[in-house]
Amino acid sequence: MVKDTLLKLLAVPGPTGFEGACASLIEKEIAPYVDEIRRDVMGNLICVKHGKANGRKIMLSAHMDEIGFIVTGIEDDGFLRVMALGGIHFEQMLACHVTLKSGAQGVVFAEGGHAPGTPVNAARLFLDIGASTKEEAQTRAAIGDWAVVRPQVSDMGDRVASPYMDDRAGCAVLLEAVKLVKESDNEIYAVFSTQEEVGLRGARTAAFAIQPDMGIALDVTIADDYPMAKKRVTTSQLGKGAAIKVMDRSSISHPAVKDAMEEAAKKAGVPYQFEVLTAGGTDAGAIHLTGGGVPSGTLSIPCRYVHAPCETVDVRDLEACVKLLAAML
Repeated sequence: MVKDTLLKLLAVPGPTGFEGACASLIEKEIAPYVDEIRRDVMGNLICVKHGKANGRKIMLSAHMDEIGFIVTGIEDDGFLRVMALGGIHFEQMLACHVTLKSGAQGVVFAEGGHAPGTPVNAARLFLDIGASTKEEAQTRAAIGDWAVVRPQVSDMGDRVASPYMDDRAGCAVLLEAVKLVKESDNEIYAVFSTQEEVGLRGARTAAFAIQPDMGIALDVTIADDYPMAKKRVTTSQLGKGAAIKVMDRSSISHPAVKDAMEEAAKKAGVPYQFEVLTAGGTDAGAIHLTGGGVPSGTLSIPCRYVHAPCETVDVRDLEACVKLLAAML
């Protein structure tokens, strides 16, 4: 079940550049369903399912990394200074509970507290890990250690909220789709990529090594179907099915790939919607520029509150994405 897989993946930390624990969990889950598994120098987990000798190479990419913090300083009174790993919305991180690389726990706050009208930025943020002195803090943290929002899942039935749906939801979809594909004419490369949140880095090197004939990214997309947001143009909606991307800031989906996704959705009998994202991007932005160019697109999962600690998805949309992708392969 994709929901069970999603919940497993949400429980494992994997900030940008430090995705090893997540990769190990995925490797264990996917191993019985693929023919080869390897990790490259960037930490990408590349899982290969062989097809026919003359089949095309299809690269599927879902990024394992999540946004977080990295420790930049330890003050005399035991507080930690941090900078962002990836696209942090600082005001949404105030008062969050965090877990550090060492296992130590703490909270995020800002100088001056919730001062009205005062912008929240990296310079004002600090982590309180319960230490009273620099020496005490150094027993729990070091310069360069990562910290992530502590996983807390709200299971609302068909809908689930948690930090890091971006992109554990995409990883869950990719993992479950590979399980469904018993055999294929194509050589399938399921890539669980690294460092997407800081510039699509893992997917870039993986695509260069694979040289695929087609690329598909699996990622979340903004769902603006909530109060106030719905007064604007809605990119996608929860519960309306898989979202087939038309374009975002990093790529314009190749028409043949977009059409193939639509045909697969019809074949699988699952609901689907088209989405245009005015900001952000996916691994497809790196894949399609590899070598002489790779026809690429993105299969998206609608998600409310992206990059907030309460990212929310509809499990039925994930299930639609799994069936669409399996039918396409």
